[in-house]
Amino acid sequence: MKYFEVNYLAKGQKTKTIIKSPNRRDAIAIAKVKIPGIILTVKETSIPLEEQLNELRVKLFGRIFRKKIKITSLIAAFRQLSVMTNAGISIHDSIKEVMNATVDKSLKNIFNSINDDLNSGLSLTQALMPYREEVGDVTIALVELGESTGNMAESLEKLAEILEEIEENRQKFKKALRYPITVVIAIAIAFSILMIYVVPKFKDIFSKLKAELPLPTKILLFMENLINNYGLYLLVAIIGTIILIKYLLSNNEEFKKHYDQYILKLYLIGDIILYATLSRFCLVFTELIRAGIPIADALDTAILTLENTFLKQKLSAVKISVQRGVSLTEAFRDTGLFEGMLIQMIQAGEQSGMLYKMLEKVTNYLKSRFNQIIDNIASYIEPILLGFIAGMVLLMALGIFMPMWDMAKAVKS
Repeated sequence: MKYFEVNYLAKGQKTKTIIKSPNRRDAIAIAKVKIPGIILTVKETSIPLEEQLNELRVKLFGRIFRKKIKITSLIAAFRQLSVMTNAGISIHDSIKEVMNATVDKSLKNIFNSINDDLNSGLSLTQALMPYREEVGDVTIALVELGESTGNMAESLEKLAEILEEIEENRQKFKKALRYPITVVIAIAIAFSILMIYVVPKFKDIFSKLKAELPLPTKILLFMENLINNYGLYLLVAIIGTIILIKYLLSNNEEFKKHYDQYILKLYLIGDIILYATLSRFCLVFTELIRAGIPIADALDTAILTLENTFLKQKLSAVKISVQRGVSLTEAFRDTGLFEGMLIQMIQAGEQSGMLYKMLEKVTNYLKSRFNQIIDNIASYIEPILLGFIAGMVLLMALGIFMPMWDMAKAVKS
């Protein structure tokens, strides 16, 4: 959104005000509706100091104190919008009804603001843009599709289905991680108790030996010293690091780019992010192609749904290649993100003129791979957990009993 300074005459006096709008044409349209007077000039200006301070406050504290919209409330709202628009009710009246019906205060405020923007002459896509982070890029993409095709009801219905699927996958992922997280927390608590109450007693015994301690015991004593003497500082450092990473991800594009590229290389997590992102991209892209949107425009809109900057860069190259005359098949092959079988399916669809049908099959395949990982995530993590538990038990046993064995040998001799 840009800022425009509007100079106008009202009651014989020259006055000026600031209007926020995506472009000058929309700013003029908003000014004609909102300003009771004769408009003289409309020119782009810098962000007012008050707005700069407000944006800084939002960046620093907004993420911490902002109330999140419940995904279930968002799905219900778009379902209701879909039904009402399908029944022939105007989008303005539909927005008002949803605003009055929803019990989610954050969502109610957003729809109230959208209603004001619609009355000012903005499109629904433009009205949603300031709330992109709250409603998601998929929402922006599907609403834009509805406005471009004139079939808003179908787009909103598809949007509700996609959001339901995303929420279902999120719940499945949380459920799958519940067991390993519980085990890790239990191990951490047990290990901390041992370090705080048990190991210090053995430490006094070992100090009286005045002998060279084995490596496992040195590691154990080092960890005990770290937790007991610097535990609070260590906890503060961990929390501070997490906050710093979140801040850099939000405000430093270069850091986010490297982070997004690195996280794709992580065991299991990388595959989950890859298949979830690609299936969502293909789903939106398929719907756009089915609606008759040109491939380049469909790619442009589908890319908006991507959060991972590395994948966004890779798939943005597809659009550039298509605009240069390269086939969609070759452009997807050059990204290195799709398996050979999927490339062949896209090629078959492109050659037969049934691209959207093949893209549907590609989407279903990527979705099945994602579901397979989520459904079997416990079996993937269990070997790592067992290895971790075995390592901790072995370290504890060797660290304590090896010096005891040396003491027993000394007594015998």
